[in-house]
Amino acid sequence: MGRTRTFIAVEIDDEVRDRAVALQADLAKTGAEVKWVEPESMHVTLLFLGEVDDRELHSVCRAVTSVAAKVPAFTLAVAGVGAFPTPRRPKVVWAGVTEGAEELRQLYGKLEARMLDLGCYRTEERGYTPHLTLGRVKGAADGEALAPELPKRMSWSGGRTAVSQVTVFSSELERDGPVYTVLARGPLRG
Repeated sequence: MGRTRTFIAVEIDDEVRDRAVALQADLAKTGAEVKWVEPESMHVTLLFLGEVDDRELHSVCRAVTSVAAKVPAFTLAVAGVGAFPTPRRPKVVWAGVTEGAEELRQLYGKLEARMLDLGCYRTEERGYTPHLTLGRVKGAADGEALAPELPKRMSWSGGRTAVSQVTVFSSELERDGPVYTVLARGPLRG
């Protein structure tokens, strides 16, 4: 049987996407080598499930739809810039989620419980931090070039987006980057 690389996320609207792309272009002026996330691939991940047995995909999609139907729609705001593991040593550059962060954490908790019940997810040691990934830094020297610029963008605003559904995606790794395919959409209540 096959396996499908799978994750659960909420999508952002074009306005937030356009502002994030402009921020990427601004940060690229540092000359740091970063693999920037393609605009059409931008999303806020809730859970990365990894390789899921194809026979389990229907159960995953059904569980996500069931959880989503009980959660009210909400708005999220994207603002500020940070990095994992730290802004001084950036490996992953991200935009933060301010408004809507608590709703995302609650949604994450409900989805995590269902995925654990299905046996297709392992709890991560680090806590869930809602964020919009902007790019992955290639090497330590690139991180050093980028690090001084991140604090200068703490007041950056990406705007607001309505969250009305949760999406289950498959992710196929290609030479030019991942290709995401929608497996299911679970509308939120209201």
